[in-house]
Amino acid sequence: MNDGGHARGEVRGSSTFATDEPGGDTTAGMNPLRGDAAHALLAADVGGTHARMGLLAVNASPQAHDATLSVLAYQVYPCRDYTDLASIVRRFCDEHAVKPRRFALACAGYLHEGRVLNSNLQWPIEPVALKRELGMDDVSVLNDFVALAHAMPHLQADSVMSLHRPSRQVARGPVVVIGPGTGLGVAVRLPGTPPQVLQTEAGHIQLAARTSRELEVLADLAPSGTHLPYDHALSGPGLLRIYQAMCRIEDKPASLHAPADVVAAAVANADPCAVETLQLFCGWLGSFTGDMAMLYGATGGIYLAGGFLARMFGLLEASGFVARFLDKGVMRPFLQTVPVYVVDHAQLGVIGAASWLHERPDNS
Repeated sequence: MNDGGHARGEVRGSSTFATDEPGGDTTAGMNPLRGDAAHALLAADVGGTHARMGLLAVNASPQAHDATLSVLAYQVYPCRDYTDLASIVRRFCDEHAVKPRRFALACAGYLHEGRVLNSNLQWPIEPVALKRELGMDDVSVLNDFVALAHAMPHLQADSVMSLHRPSRQVARGPVVVIGPGTGLGVAVRLPGTPPQVLQTEAGHIQLAARTSRELEVLADLAPSGTHLPYDHALSGPGLLRIYQAMCRIEDKPASLHAPADVVAAAVANADPCAVETLQLFCGWLGSFTGDMAMLYGATGGIYLAGGFLARMFGLLEASGFVARFLDKGVMRPFLQTVPVYVVDHAQLGVIGAASWLHERPDNS
């Protein structure tokens, strides 16, 4: 049972956040372009399916680290429709008649020898080549979850749902962002001026079973002695894996073939295996979130950033998530002081990339 209650978080920001995943080129969160658009920051959040592009203005002097960001233009493009990222950037700039000089690109993977390594991307991404092709002064790449962590101060209250409210207020410390998506991303934002963000590989921690049902599913998913990371279960593909394992255990046909279908069936209470899948998923996520809170001393809060989490918030709220989050023995009193939120993060990668670009020590 959730003792946190359903409430909107108290956070600030001047950006508008889209809530729906687009099916084609989509414009959202638009403000009228101002005269200073030519000096704004261009940012993108690129994944295997969509490239999210945004033009953002900084509402402060370049030296101010508590600046707010305004989204002047925002658009989403299906990656499969374009031969390279440069084509998308050119189209966005042409459509909005701007020539930005600086570009921050958030994407999964990491930069190695001048190229972003990520098997899910539609095409190679090479920052130096992009800078040359686009005629820009600065093209910089950062990890997508580092971008999400940089976006946290710019959240709007109506894009945040409270899953666990703290029993008492404590000094604000590190913020942890956890995102079940294609994989399981985790980043940590440390307080300070400027803030520091740690990129982690916490999603590769060994998945631990606690209940007898979890042991059954774990045994089905991995042979004895095999390393099985949390992201094998706590992700979109992981949700489908749990469902398929449940069907095998129950000797029932797996009639659902996409994570979104499993979530929809569970929300509608239309498939017993889907319902139990979501219960297992939420329990595992609660345990993992509690571990991250203890590991990083996350008194600044835990933010769960995942589109499908926002869509299943009612189910998550009614699940065993909070009970598992708090059930850490002698650490329970500490965890009672850690707030947990669910955020709809459609534009957050773009916001965070722009914030990172502005906050960089070599910003000019």
